[in-house]
Amino acid sequence: MKLVITIDTEEDNWDQYSATDNPVENIKEIPRLQEIFDEYRVRPTYLVTYPVATNTISVGILKKILDEGKCEIGMHCHPWNTPPFDGKASIRPEDTMLCNLTGSVVHEKLSILHRAISENFGVVPVSFRAGRWGFGPAVADSLCRLGYRVDTSVTPFTDWQADHGPDFFDFGPEPFRFGPAGLSYKDQKGALLEVPATIGFLQSSFHLCRLLNKMTVSSFARRIHLKGILFRLKLLNQVWLSPEMADAESMIRLASRMEKNKYTVLNLTFHSTSLKKDLSPFAKSQADVQIFLEKIRSFLDYARNAGWETMTLAEFEKKSKAEFI
Repeated sequence: MKLVITIDTEEDNWDQYSATDNPVENIKEIPRLQEIFDEYRVRPTYLVTYPVATNTISVGILKKILDEGKCEIGMHCHPWNTPPFDGKASIRPEDTMLCNLTGSVVHEKLSILHRAISENFGVVPVSFRAGRWGFGPAVADSLCRLGYRVDTSVTPFTDWQADHGPDFFDFGPEPFRFGPAGLSYKDQKGALLEVPATIGFLQSSFHLCRLLNKMTVSSFARRIHLKGILFRLKLLNQVWLSPEMADAESMIRLASRMEKNKYTVLNLTFHSTSLKKDLSPFAKSQADVQIFLEKIRSFLDYARNAGWETMTLAEFEKKSKAEFI
């Protein structure tokens, strides 16, 4: 089993969309997190937004870790704070998703962020995650044009259409290759490897759980709280491999199930804002931050004892290339 850790390394604002007001104080907490990674010899992938990539202090913090060979720096685009801007006074919710923007605008934004990361960190990024998971065909096309090798924007068994985003309900947690046409057109020779965020079930049959999960989204199913009933009956227990969404025990149980089901990689995800209190809904106090870090430590302890190999996204793409092509 391979383990990658992908971190949305972003500005302090949570659920707020501003082109100009984007402090990055949470980045000062990353060295504390990196100490845990160093202890377990883990090299995470920090996926950085434009405010992080253009702030002298945040760049200095992350570049030190990068220069020591302890991480990978990738790209994470929040379209509302990545230039160019359209000059409108307010930002519409649908415009916070890259998948809703025109191809030319998407490419301009990704090109500008790509250039900022390359110039300020001294590396050419090859890994990407769309802000708010808002991946679309224009994003795939632009990433291929910019020479990217790996994406991690898919959230399996999840539909973001109510938030103006994509529908990943029918995607599973297994990696696959695709090209400039987008995620719906899998291609064993595609330039991009998709490494989904790890979301799965505690039950053995992911196929059956996918079908049950689909049944729970109807209006009738919601009225009778079908998903809660199935959860209590232990017939449908969906878990995110994220210290923001699950406790350590659930993450370990999911990882164990994934290994038994012969999946090849785990992708643990979270946001840098959860490292500082009051910046995300997952860390409302200093005690919450400490619990959050302990969940990461507990999971890494299990991973080390299990003998899993940890690597960055780019390293996984390179190592797995022969298998998927």
